[in-house]
Amino acid sequence: MTNQKKKEMVQTFQNKFAKKMQELNLDFNQVDLYQQAFSHSSFINDFNMNRLDHNERLEFLGDAVLELTVSRYLFDKYPELPEGNLTKMRATIVCEPSLVIFAKKIQLNDLILLGKGEEKTGGRTRPSLVSDAFEAFVGALYLDQGLDAVWKFSEQIIFPYVEDDELDGVVDFKTQFQEFVHRQNKGDVTYRLINEEGPAHHRLFTSEVILEDDAVAEGKGKTKKESEQKAAERAYKILKNKNM
Repeated sequence: MTNQKKKEMVQTFQNKFAKKMQELNLDFNQVDLYQQAFSHSSFINDFNMNRLDHNERLEFLGDAVLELTVSRYLFDKYPELPEGNLTKMRATIVCEPSLVIFAKKIQLNDLILLGKGEEKTGGRTRPSLVSDAFEAFVGALYLDQGLDAVWKFSEQIIFPYVEDDELDGVVDFKTQFQEFVHRQNKGDVTYRLINEEGPAHHRLFTSEVILEDDAVAEGKGKTKKESEQKAAERAYKILKNKNM
């Protein structure tokens, strides 16, 4: 492809990128850094650019920044969870399928600069390519604006993924509560469905967890299982605080 084509692609990228950052309410200074973050190796190869001008180094950095940011978030949000549970949760968030979800939420895949062949074969929707670009963008944001900007971005795009129970099942609070009760010799645990409401396609279940004969906590969820998990989570926190 010609240099004129490259200029057109770069100018289109810069315009779309500036608009995207405005939508995200994020500042930026080094547009060239972000251009590199979205430059796939096929784009670099098509225009015979420096082989290090693609996004793989920024992807490497972004992966580490994401792990740190998500680790801090989980550490603060779940003070009662042991290291093993936190590690599983982080792995579920900082993995290819999740990063693709985050990227597509804000159409970051539309910004990727691809070579002609890669574009034709659907590279813009390839999960590995999209997740790599997301990590590279985080790396560029970190270098350009610092860790606070990455945290601000994560509050918009990543953390709601945890808060909306997308990680349901990663942390089994029923098992955790049962083990805690067993260690403390506090008796038997049972669950009871106490309410079910809403239309068939949007049910809301309320369950309570009972320790011996006493109701300890309630939980609500879109399924009976989720409501029991929520009840167990609350009960675990209540009992643990009493024992502190």
